[in-house]
Amino acid sequence: MAMESPEADCDLDTSVPDWIIDHPETLCVFEEFGIDYSCGGKSLGYACDQQGIDKQLVLTALRQKIRTSTTAKRGKGDGDSPGQSH
Repeated sequence: MAMESPEADCDLDTSVPDWIIDHPETLCVFEEFGIDYSCGGKSLGYACDQQGIDKQLVLTALRQKIRTSTTAKRGKGDGDSPGQSH
């Protein structure tokens, strides 16, 4: 069975606060785009529409942040880093 990617659980219908609860590393993306992350539970898509921001651009940036964060976490503390002697 294939594992689902970590960002697959959040989409344009997910509330902005839920994005941050599920993926705290995305907070800086919301700040960069000027999206209010305490927006009373509005969906990401709605928040983007209200501010005239390209939804797909924001979604791509959020998912990229999650991927890079997940990759960085995998590389830390696993004891199997390249060049590390045992």
